[in-house]
Amino acid sequence: MPANSDKDEQIASRKILAERLRDAREYLGFSQEEVSKYLGIPRTALSNIENAQRGVDATELSKLAKLYKRSISELTGEEEIDVDQDIQHIARQAAELSTKDREELSRFVAYLKARK
Repeated sequence: MPANSDKDEQIASRKILAERLRDAREYLGFSQEEVSKYLGIPRTALSNIENAQRGVDATELSKLAKLYKRSISELTGEEEIDVDQDIQHIARQAAELSTKDREELSRFVAYLKARK
């Protein structure tokens, strides 16, 4: 029976990862098309990853962690993600901006951090 238990654990882990990847992408306002181009994979492959139909390899996971500005352990569920409500609100608002406006917002945040 241990083999079945291992397989069930792998499926559960893949589902957790899939959900966290989808949530992170949506949280930042990226489309599947944008992320799939960044990874160099078809959009359908990203959709399959986010639906736990396909695994994600180490290189893809590393790129996604960098893009989503999250640690790999946050994405895999080994470390809990703790984002306060103000940050979530700002992120939802920023998600509605164009890519150019998000880049400008990022520069403004860098400016604010440098003022300290």
